[in-house]
Amino acid sequence: MWKTAEQQGPVVLLVEDDEDLRELTAQMLEMRGFVVLSAKDPVSALMACRVHDGSIDVLLTDLGLPGVSGGELSRSAAAVRPGMKVVYVSGVPEEIAIKRGLIKAGSPFISKPYTADVLAGTLRTVLAQTSPTPNW
Repeated sequence: MWKTAEQQGPVVLLVEDDEDLRELTAQMLEMRGFVVLSAKDPVSALMACRVHDGSIDVLLTDLGLPGVSGGELSRSAAAVRPGMKVVYVSGVPEEIAIKRGLIKAGSPFISKPYTADVLAGTLRTVLAQTSPTPNW
């Protein structure tokens, strides 16, 4: 379902329904100093939000999840973890995701496929922002 690590670093809740991509992304992040909690679906992600003892700094969610969009998940997760930041990932181009109402313009967004450097850089940029403003 999800795993915890005992190392120090920003905690990322990774939500990706593709198992291989979830594992690869988790490895990319862990190699760059992030602690990763992995979830395969929105239910697992919300459970992690509720039961994880420490802080969760950022939700990294695919927009195309089974049953619920990443945008809907981010709103539900924010109710449990109000200070948590959100970064969206999708194979759908950002402009289309905005037009479809999946995300608001200006929301942190990473296009698939992505490199480890783009992923880590975007997360670090979002984490460096001081005001925890909602992304929806």
